[in-house]
Amino acid sequence: MRKLGIIVNPIAGMGGRVGLKGTDGPEMLKKAIELGAKPWAEERGAEALKSLLSLKDSIEIYAYPRQMGENSCRKAGFEPVVLGSIGEETTAEDTVRAAIEMMNLGVDILLFVGGDGTARDVCRAVGTKIISLGIPAGVKVYSSVFAASPRAGGELALKFLKGEVTETIEAEVLDIDEDSFRQGRLSVKLYGYLRIPNDSSYIPGGKVPSSHSESYDREAIAAELLEIMEDDVIYLIGPGSTTKEVMKALNLEFSPLGVDAIMNKKLVGKDLNEKQILELISNRKAKVIVTPIGGQGYVFGRGNQQISPEVLRRIGRENIIIVATRGKLESIRGRPMLLDTGDELLDRELAGYYRVISGYREYTVYKVVPAVPDILSG
Repeated sequence: MRKLGIIVNPIAGMGGRVGLKGTDGPEMLKKAIELGAKPWAEERGAEALKSLLSLKDSIEIYAYPRQMGENSCRKAGFEPVVLGSIGEETTAEDTVRAAIEMMNLGVDILLFVGGDGTARDVCRAVGTKIISLGIPAGVKVYSSVFAASPRAGGELALKFLKGEVTETIEAEVLDIDEDSFRQGRLSVKLYGYLRIPNDSSYIPGGKVPSSHSESYDREAIAAELLEIMEDDVIYLIGPGSTTKEVMKALNLEFSPLGVDAIMNKKLVGKDLNEKQILELISNRKAKVIVTPIGGQGYVFGRGNQQISPEVLRRIGRENIIIVATRGKLESIRGRPMLLDTGDELLDRELAGYYRVISGYREYTVYKVVPAVPDILSG
C-alpha cells in the first residue's frame, strides 16, 4: 500500500478576512479570534483529500490528532492512522515533529495545509528528503511549493501516487516578516526548498515581485482609473503597488498591503476587514479594483481575503476592475489569471474574460479562471 501523510495548520488563513495579514504568533491569533475569524484550513484539507477517495482501499493515510489532520481525513471519508499527541493549541513545533515522524514512517508523499509559515516548518523538518506538496490555506502563499487550490493539490497527489506523474522538482520556500507586512513593507526571503511532484497544470509557481521600472505604467493605469471613476460609488482599492498608485495620485493616505476605500475621490475607509467592507457597501453601489499577484496570477484568494465571497457577491462581477502593468502580465507567461476564493461556485460565476487596464486608455482582454484542475489542465 502507498502511504500518504497529512498535516493541517488549523490556524492558517484565519487572519485574512479580518485584515490581519497573517496569524503568526499567539497575540495575532488571539486578535484574529476577537475580530471574529473562523478556521478554514480543516475544510481545505478535506477538500484536497476527497480527490483521493478512488484510492481509499490502496493507501494508508497518517495524520496527527483532531484539527491537525485527523478531522480533515474523516470529513473526506478516510480512517487515518493517528500519530502523536497535541495540546489544545498547536504550535510550529507540532508541525515539525509530525513531519519528521511521517518521514520516518516512509510516506510516499506528505501533504501540508497552510501558508508560507507552515511550508517553512515542513522545510525545517524534512527539507528535500521526501516528496511534499502544499495545500493553500494561508493568508500568505508566495512559495512555489503550493498547488493552485486544494482540489488541484489532491488531484496532483492522486496522479503521483498512481504513477501518472513521476517527475519531481525542488521548489522554493519563501516567507515574509508579518510585522513589516502589516506596516506596508513587503520583504520576501528564501528559506529553503521542498521536493514536490512536477506538473505545471497544478502548480502556479511562486510570487514574482514588481519591478521598479514599471512605475510609469502604474501611473498611467492610475490616470485611466481617475478618468473612469463614477460619482457616489465606493471603490475598494485592493493590495499592491499597482492599485495603490491611484491613492498616491489623489494624495490620500493608504495601506499598501490592505484594502482601502474611496468615494468621490476621498478616503472613506483604510485597511478594512471583511466586516467593515460589508458595512461600508451596504445599500451602496461599489466596485473593487484589484491586481493579480505577479508570477502566480491570482486575482482573488491570495493576500486579499478581506474581499470575501460575500463581499464579491454584493459587488457583482460587472463591478470588478482588474489592473496590471505590462510587466505583470508578462510574468504570468500567458496563463489565465486565477480565482481561489474558497467558494468554487462563486469562482465559476466570476470566471470569464475581463478588460484589464494596463495603461492610459490601454486595455488587454484576459481570461480569468477558477484554480481547479479540470479548467487549469484544459
